Amino acid sequence: MMTRAARSRSATLDLTKGPALPLMLRFCLPILLGNLMQQFYNMADAAVVGKMVGNAALAAVGATGAITFLVIGFVDGICAGFCIPAAQSFGAGNKSLLRRCVANIVRLAVGAALILTVLCSVLLPTVLVAMRFPPDIYGDSYAYLSVIFAGIPATVAYNTQAGLMRAMGNSKTPLYVLIFASVLNIGLDLTLVGAFGLGVRGAAIATVVSQAVSALICFLYIRKTYPELRADREERRFSGKIAARLILSGLPMALQYSITAIGSVLIQAAVNDLGSTVIAAVTAANKVQSFVHLPFGTLGVTMSTFTGQNLGAGRYDRVKEGFRAGMRISVLYSIFMGVAMYFGGEYVSLLFINRADPILSDLLVCLRQYLRLNCLFYIPLGVLIVCRFTLQGMEYGVTAMFAGAFEMVARGVVALHFAKLWGFRAICFANPLAWIAACFLLVPACAVVFPRVRKKLAFQSPKNETAEDLS
Repeated sequence: MMTRAARSRSATLDLTKGPALPLMLRFCLPILLGNLMQQFYNMADAAVVGKMVGNAALAAVGATGAITFLVIGFVDGICAGFCIPAAQSFGAGNKSLLRRCVANIVRLAVGAALILTVLCSVLLPTVLVAMRFPPDIYGDSYAYLSVIFAGIPATVAYNTQAGLMRAMGNSKTPLYVLIFASVLNIGLDLTLVGAFGLGVRGAAIATVVSQAVSALICFLYIRKTYPELRADREERRFSGKIAARLILSGLPMALQYSITAIGSVLIQAAVNDLGSTVIAAVTAANKVQSFVHLPFGTLGVTMSTFTGQNLGAGRYDRVKEGFRAGMRISVLYSIFMGVAMYFGGEYVSLLFINRADPILSDLLVCLRQYLRLNCLFYIPLGVLIVCRFTLQGMEYGVTAMFAGAFEMVARGVVALHFAKLWGFRAICFANPLAWIAACFLLVPACAVVFPRVRKKLAFQSPKNETAEDLS
């Protein structure tokens, strides 16, 4: 029978040894499959709502996407950022520092969850009014978001624990948990929306319950499999220096997501002015694109973890090797998926659309135009992802955050100015312009940061860093 220590070793992947490209793909694949499963049940939410409730309900849920991205993106970013110092401690082989990081991550995550839940719940009506939600979808949008925001603690709990496992090279267990959660979510969707007729509120409840169950499973697994993470009384003490390091890693990453999302909120407000047909078209198109963008996000997680572990081990050569491998992966995927989306994206979108709807023909025209203009610019998106998350892994999160500000400005200019002049066509160019704007900062930033990191590692030995140095 396998001991706990043996289970722990088999569940982790040391990214500081071996050829970078195959190692990254091995780490990346379970994350991608897990994200695909998560996206699959998100797509199931939209499909169930669109088919069983109607296109108006689909528009109501879709119109909340930018707000959800703003809040849940902040959660994802802060949890992922908290775990980067943990990845560096693991790469350096410093288990005591790793345990201290984990103890402080738990405290910060609990605080962030409580603050976000209260703020989002209180400000929700004001935000919906400010975004000019049409009266015919306001009620459903409010019902959906009120449940999602009440479930923020479950989202934080799952993302933090999954991030810790990935920081130690374990990308398989989060996959298995997500597979179970996906099946549970779809079953709850069909039951709550279809059988009990709870509408969009039922879809939101299904999502929150699935997240809560996922968080519980992760907690039980970590407690059983990673005894080396159990801190003693001294290691559980709050450390201002460690907490500051975690905040400096997590907060810029969270703000990066949120600043980017503010631009999306502005775009959604502009879309809301164009009527329910355009809202439904953009909703369906973004559902398809969220599926397509998953490998980019997965590559980002891989880049930050790979960079963090190797930076902790003092392996600058492997940081550069991983960066080059990530660029190759992103460019090849961008070309392949760009072609596939240009010719086949509209057919996938039919999963979310009621074909009997009288607005179907107009909806498909808008949807086709939106997808085709976006997919022509996937290469800048891939470059953006690799540069951004490599900088995050090297703890240059503030630089990556400013790139998010560039994206926000680009989307804001489109929403506040060009959308009034050119209408829907301007909306179609919002994402490509944002991706290109971010690259104008991130690419030169990488050229500056890499030599700095090389010099820093030449004079330091990360493996000599002790827990006492940060406590």
